[in-house]
Amino acid sequence: MELERTVTERSTSSRHEKSLGLLTMKFVSLLQEAKDGVLDLKVAADSLAVKQKRRIYDITNVLEGVGLIEKKNKNIIQWRGQNNGSQSQEMLEQIRVLKAHISELEVQEKELDDQKAWVEENIKHLNHDPDICAYPSALCFFFFNVFFV
Repeated sequence: MELERTVTERSTSSRHEKSLGLLTMKFVSLLQEAKDGVLDLKVAADSLAVKQKRRIYDITNVLEGVGLIEKKNKNIIQWRGQNNGSQSQEMLEQIRVLKAHISELEVQEKELDDQKAWVEENIKHLNHDPDICAYPSALCFFFFNVFFV
């Protein structure tokens, strides 16, 4: 039971750490901090410890498509969006609020994951209990009323 939960937690966090969305946020932060908004993609890939440079190119293609960056050379890009220094106080406040909201959602997600694991573990135990298996319809009624009503 504990081993399954540990493996699930590791694969979930590992998957999140490798997500394209998270990589994009880190890449944009790196780009905004770059001098004059100019960044070498090879340096970015090394800095972000990206094993597949294709992921960096995927990000740059999307950012270029929406007009936030432009390619200067093959591996050099420039940020066309607002720099950190030019962000308004209102925008910084929006960013702060959104980051706080993300943190709250991450806490809720963890709580839901824990509850899901608990329910799955209890279902597994119930399915192997010979006394309960003799009364499947009563168990379903009980389970539904306890957890879903």
